[in-house]
Amino acid sequence: MPQVPLVCHGHSRPIVNLEYSRVTPDGVFLISSSKDGQPMLRCGDSGDWVGTFQGHKGCVWDASLNAEATHAATASADFSARLWNAITGDELKTFQHKHIVKSVCFSENGERLLTGGAEKLLRIYDLNKPEADPYAMAGHASSIKTASFIHNDELILSSCAEDKGIRVWDVRTNTVVTTLSTESPVMSIEVSADGKHMTTADGKDVTFWDLQNFSKIQKWTMEYEVESASVSLKHRKFVAGGPDMWVHLHDMETGAEEQTNKGHHGPVHNVRFAPDQNSYCSGSEDGTIRIWQTVEPKD
Repeated sequence: MPQVPLVCHGHSRPIVNLEYSRVTPDGVFLISSSKDGQPMLRCGDSGDWVGTFQGHKGCVWDASLNAEATHAATASADFSARLWNAITGDELKTFQHKHIVKSVCFSENGERLLTGGAEKLLRIYDLNKPEADPYAMAGHASSIKTASFIHNDELILSSCAEDKGIRVWDVRTNTVVTTLSTESPVMSIEVSADGKHMTTADGKDVTFWDLQNFSKIQKWTMEYEVESASVSLKHRKFVAGGPDMWVHLHDMETGAEEQTNKGHHGPVHNVRFAPDQNSYCSGSEDGTIRIWQTVEPKD
């Protein structure tokens, strides 16, 4: 039986990124980034709209929530990253950049903010001293697409839109300590909740990594281009999406496709498992978010 997802409307242009919050006393939240410049917060379970962060003057490429889901950060084509009160929707701070900002990420304790983008620089802002100059890390040859803190915020993972591989930076020494090789430029990076594993999508490959020693655990090569991938260790499955407009659910051990979810009317730019891993979401060029069930509900 074809699966019928929850469909979340509200965005007027393509959705380019999705991120779930951790489990909070108020539940789980889902934040979406869109080319309409209106990042939205939703209930992670139902997809119900909670609020819209208004203020950006261009496409919002990335959005992130801190551990408590009390603050949000956004990265935009208007040459800024912004910090928001996720409860009231108020803008708290604008961090001006000299070019498009593509990636934004909170540190584990929520006291620092990492940005990356077309300036080819990683910047770390101290949110306790928001007026202070950021700590800058240079070395990329092209626009930064993704950046994430790992290892208690001592290391950073970053990838570029045009360069292959993932760089691992040491924040303390401002140096690249290793580069993880890939066949194509990395389109998405997902770090597991415990920080021990990473899932990446590049070309037609979905790769699962051990972040303790930066080794490659498994690589699956799909029959389709992959723009985003997410893993459920609980169900031993992974989900992937890309230009073919379908959301593919695969067995993690064999790579075999178990389910093909149809319904989007444009390329799938992002997929993510919810924290409980019993559902996953997809965001598309068609401007909708769809929430799918990992396991068919029992009658």
